[in-house]
Amino acid sequence: MYKLKAKSYKLNRGMTYVELIVVLSIFSVLTSVVLFNYGDFQAKVDIKILANDIASKIIEVQKAALSGELPTVDQQNILAANNQWKPSYGLYFNSSSTDLDTSISPAVTFNKEIIYFTSFDNINNYYNKLSSDSILDHIRITKNNSITKLEAFGCGEVDDLSIVFKRPDSSAFISDSSGYSFCSSFEYARITVSSSGSNPFTAHIRVYPSGRVQIE
Repeated sequence: MYKLKAKSYKLNRGMTYVELIVVLSIFSVLTSVVLFNYGDFQAKVDIKILANDIASKIIEVQKAALSGELPTVDQQNILAANNQWKPSYGLYFNSSSTDLDTSISPAVTFNKEIIYFTSFDNINNYYNKLSSDSILDHIRITKNNSITKLEAFGCGEVDDLSIVFKRPDSSAFISDSSGYSFCSSFEYARITVSSSGSNPFTAHIRVYPSGRVQIE
């Protein structure tokens, strides 16, 4: 009977101090590893979400142009004055990390925003139509992410990009501030967005002249 009671005691007793310290040490190490990697994990997720949001916005702008969506009443009057039935819609990207967009408050560098605009006179380029009546929205880029590179793939890097859609064509009219369609070997525009830090995460959005959008 004594042996059975002793065995039962050993089976039901709790952890010793040594065992408790070992378990807590292992738990502390695992927690430190998880917390150390969480920041990188979150930054990677955020940059992927940003790329998806930009791609979705491009498609939204394309649909707005194809559906003949009308802007505000004042802007419709401008359309009438220019003998335009339906406006074109576009997005403007700029990779400058030093120049400030002072048309909004508080001002931000151009690589921290995307400008959603409408074109009343069928131009393909936002830069040459820089006016307050053409701007529909300033889309802020948050969480220390930014536009870090803009490329006309096949031609080289550019400072800015305008991607415009015109009814009834689903194609994308892609140009820079000069208003031309780049070199003869131009394939697609590529927008690179990156997180901050010494080891930034990046994502790429391709926009083809056909209107197709792809995330890398």
